[in-house]
Amino acid sequence: MNTRCKHTPMVLVLTAVLVSGCVSKGRYRALESQGAAERATLQQQVAALDGQRKELESQKSTLEEELAVQRAEKQRVEQELATLNERLAVVERQAQITSAQKDEEIKRLKGTYDSLVKDLEGEIKKGEIKVTQIRDRLSVNLVEKVLFDSGRAEIKPAGKGVLKKVGDILKTVTDKQIRIEGSTDNVPIGEKLRERFPTNWELSTQRATNVLRFLEEAGVAGAQLAAVGYGPYRPIASNDTPEGRAENRRIEIVLVPADVQEVLKELE
Repeated sequence: MNTRCKHTPMVLVLTAVLVSGCVSKGRYRALESQGAAERATLQQQVAALDGQRKELESQKSTLEEELAVQRAEKQRVEQELATLNERLAVVERQAQITSAQKDEEIKRLKGTYDSLVKDLEGEIKKGEIKVTQIRDRLSVNLVEKVLFDSGRAEIKPAGKGVLKKVGDILKTVTDKQIRIEGSTDNVPIGEKLRERFPTNWELSTQRATNVLRFLEEAGVAGAQLAAVGYGPYRPIASNDTPEGRAENRRIEIVLVPADVQEVLKELE
């Protein structure tokens, strides 16, 4: 009888106790108190598990929201990357086109260089003119005595003949800015000339302007021409010797890419 009581559920045990009188009332109350305690413990465990469930559900919801945000961010980044790749492809194509155009431009300028060297061969051999080309930039350097008498800005007849050769070639150039740059040595203007040219600035500027006008009259497009006087501030040789000063007294005709002028305008 005692063995069977041990394996019977608590309610049945209590009932059986009352019916059969297996234990005393004290024992019954003890068992009843034990059952109540176990129920309370189970209820606490259920409550704790329910709290954990709610916390896990909240964490799950938070993670799902974060995942949705990350997916949206991933999609945005992928779209931006696709846009950047498209732009890069466009830039690369433009770079290829620009490179090909630049190569063609340099090739054309080489033709201009060759024509100038051929037509000015005599003056070049005398050291009166120097023609140089560095990639897409070409310059024709004419010493003073080729074009002007000392202290004067009027072009000499012989100088006009030289400039006519230059102009005939330059008027075929349509994709360059042609800049006429006047320079002098550092010797101050003599007293007799100061009324007309107060300083070397005025002399170099007037010489450059006169060359510009001659080239325009020779057929070079005026829109491509510009004149500037640098006075003594662009020396290419030492002013300490007569030879150096002679080199510094010059007119330089410079061909530069037209887009360089556009950049300079934007910076003004």
